[in-house]
Amino acid sequence: MTQPIEIGRLLSAGISGFTAGCRVNQLSVPSFGALVRAPLGDGYQVYGLIHDIHIDDDGLVRQLVTADGVSEEVMKDNRERRIVPVEMSVLAVGYEQDGKVHHLLPPRPPLSLDVIYACDEKETVRFTSAGRFGYFRHILSGKDLPIGEVLAAHLMQAGKAHGANGDAWREKAVQELITLLRDDYPTLMSVLGALADIS
Repeated sequence: MTQPIEIGRLLSAGISGFTAGCRVNQLSVPSFGALVRAPLGDGYQVYGLIHDIHIDDDGLVRQLVTADGVSEEVMKDNRERRIVPVEMSVLAVGYEQDGKVHHLLPPRPPLSLDVIYACDEKETVRFTSAGRFGYFRHILSGKDLPIGEVLAAHLMQAGKAHGANGDAWREKAVQELITLLRDDYPTLMSVLGALADIS
């Protein structure tokens, strides 16, 4: 079994989503649209999709951007020893309890400083194959989310995780999205436009 990849620790959480922070040197693993999980013990864990990654500024960065001739050493030091974390906003899309995956909002959120892990391909296939794409409704109802972009990034990554069955899985996912969005033409066109770019 592969070692789980820790991508950060929880900063704040609610039932519908959470924010995790990581050091800049951990930033190579988490990506936009990726499925992540927060195991909370007793056979319970929360799943989510990363829908935003941002780096807030701090006083030193504000000074450095206006300084002339900032050395490579100072830049490297700021990036590697930065105190302000890279923050990832995660939309809750389901949970697992006692070995069963549910595409419902979790009964309780993760707690501050809980570890957040990237889902590997096997975990991604397990989550995305449970049920009939029920977790899509969480994405489609997300306020202020770039819905089309999140879905396109997720479908690309999940399709890759499904391996040889990736195209068939993606086709079923797109058909489900068309069904769910049949009465919301603008969102449907936005989603299909983003999905066309991953084909």
